[in-house]
Amino acid sequence: MSAAERDQDRASSRNGWLLSTPALIVLTLFAVGPLLIVAVYSFLTPGKYGNVEWALSFEGWRSILYTKDIFDDTYGLADANLTIFWRSLKLSMLTTLTTFAVGFPTAWFIATRPPKARPLWLFLITIPFWTNLLIRTYAMNEVLRTEGLMNTVLMKLGAISSPIQVMYTDTAVFIGMTYVYLPLMVLPLFAAIDRFDMRLLEAGYDLYASRLQVLRRIILPIVKPGIIAGSILVFVPSLGAYVTPRVLGGGKQMMIGNFIDLQFGQGRNWPLGASLSLTLLVIVTIALLVYVKYANKESAHG
Repeated sequence: MSAAERDQDRASSRNGWLLSTPALIVLTLFAVGPLLIVAVYSFLTPGKYGNVEWALSFEGWRSILYTKDIFDDTYGLADANLTIFWRSLKLSMLTTLTTFAVGFPTAWFIATRPPKARPLWLFLITIPFWTNLLIRTYAMNEVLRTEGLMNTVLMKLGAISSPIQVMYTDTAVFIGMTYVYLPLMVLPLFAAIDRFDMRLLEAGYDLYASRLQVLRRIILPIVKPGIIAGSILVFVPSLGAYVTPRVLGGGKQMMIGNFIDLQFGQGRNWPLGASLSLTLLVIVTIALLVYVKYANKESAHG
């Protein structure tokens, strides 16, 4: 490479950095900056009336897993915190699995329709995004409550003699999150299935493969990128869900997002809230890194 070409490459690189400088400044101020503040708060001492005292303390991080006895200052496992973490992980994983079980046949149905009919079905899938999340959650409240649509229909059909108490339980939160995040699973699955070569199915059947073998050995491996993408899109927001557990759980079935809000609000323990926020960020980051690693592996293999 000649000296002139090297100078041209340096000038091009310098111009690229200059053009991206405004975006980098905005990203630093409004994304990295607040995150650094949260990280600093997690290592400070909680104030008596909220806020923080500027004294180094690891109490916020310790309080995630351990609680201090007010009488003898001994530490024990924070059972309530661990229960909230387990409930969040459990409901997020159940929501992901259920949306996949419902979303995969839905996406397959849409992808196998005539090309002119597919936009209509995709339009119907995206309609819930036109409505605010809070409104959709309250709509599900009207379905699940004691005098709601579900109990009314079941009682008129004679399936039950008295209303079923579903509201303010883990079941209500699970149903609500499945309803809210189902489109996020269907759309990536549709994108993967839409590229699927249907001639592979004929080849599998010609080789005397059963329907289950075709599904397990042909379809699922090929559409796996869509499965992983949809799972990430559902699992990540489910783990940090706030509105759905708050409305359908009634504050009784708390998840990590509600627990963080409690610490910054009524609990007045900002270091613990900051520590919980960073812990949630770490969990989400790990999930995204797994997806990126798999995506890079898929790209390397074509």
